[in-house]
Amino acid sequence: MSPTFSAPDGTRLAYRIHGDGRPVVCLPGGPTDSRYLGDLGGLPAHRQVIFLDLRGTGKSAIPEDTSTYRCDRLVDDVEALRVHLGLTQLDLLGHSAGANLATQYAARCPKRVSKLALIAPSTRAVGIAITGETRRHLAQLRVGEPWFPSAFAALEAITEGEGSDWEAIAPFFYGRWDTAAQQHHVASQPDNQQAVALFASEGAFAPEATRAALAAYEGPVLLLAGEFDLNSPPQSVAEFAGLFRDATLVVQPGAGHYPWLDDADRFAATTAAFLG
Repeated sequence: MSPTFSAPDGTRLAYRIHGDGRPVVCLPGGPTDSRYLGDLGGLPAHRQVIFLDLRGTGKSAIPEDTSTYRCDRLVDDVEALRVHLGLTQLDLLGHSAGANLATQYAARCPKRVSKLALIAPSTRAVGIAITGETRRHLAQLRVGEPWFPSAFAALEAITEGEGSDWEAIAPFFYGRWDTAAQQHHVASQPDNQQAVALFASEGAFAPEATRAALAAYEGPVLLLAGEFDLNSPPQSVAEFAGLFRDATLVVQPGAGHYPWLDDADRFAATTAAFLG
């Protein structure tokens, strides 16, 4: 049974603990059940890893007030988890959309974050736009794949606003579109569409204020991008890295949006070395 704690509004939130040592709190993307993160390539062999199920996902309760699904409102849940764990500071890891939450927490509570790891991060919270041309160029790196023609056609249609076959472009988000990747894709789909829809609703992000706060953040930051990741292209993640005083940018070769699946040992070694 997953341990739980109470959010400020009384919603019961669940988390999982793997490994021993100094904890690092992991914020999933989606928002969806944190189990899609697996064990982050074996990271719990190096550190204690605490996986939070965001409200309305995984084993966490659905809130009475659904406006609390908004990303900026979720910052209060992260702070409540820190207090619950009795930690003065957090090492914080955010994946994909979870990076929006991690950066907003660091912007609001900079003294509470000792180290910040942003894995295949979404850039919405800091207002970095990713163009269709950037994604097309990155997609062309996969031209030799057997699935490329149909996937690229679907990507072109989506980019032009004339299509919505998101399933067809799924292979672009993995370094290898093998059985493991296909199973992961199915298992990682969000089951609370309301939480997804309201996460980025109006008011969720204030990019200029967040950028200003992050420029003053003094802790070290890791930004890890997958070489082939259409969601978080290396070019955009590099721009994100430029917002921090002390940032390390790593582009993992051959990786997509879930780099711990594409090369678990490399991912865990890189992340563990940063976290210390």
